[in-house]
Amino acid sequence: METRAVAKYVRISPHKVRLVTNILVGKKVAEALGILKFTPKRAAKVIEKTIKSAVANAEQHPDVDV
Repeated sequence: METRAVAKYVRISPHKVRLVTNILVGKKVAEALGILKFTPKRAAKVIEKTIKSAVANAEQHPDVDV
């Protein structure tokens, strides 16, 4: 099962966000958060917060292994 989190009303262009998210494709959550911690882009903080929100959402479902 996939968990989803959406960040709304973020004042960063989609292109700038994709520059950071393309680095994270295929990575595990812990590895992605580690990469984001040392990424010097403004979008990295927003993406990190959104990933943490998705993990919190996933923990609410007992059938999802986080």
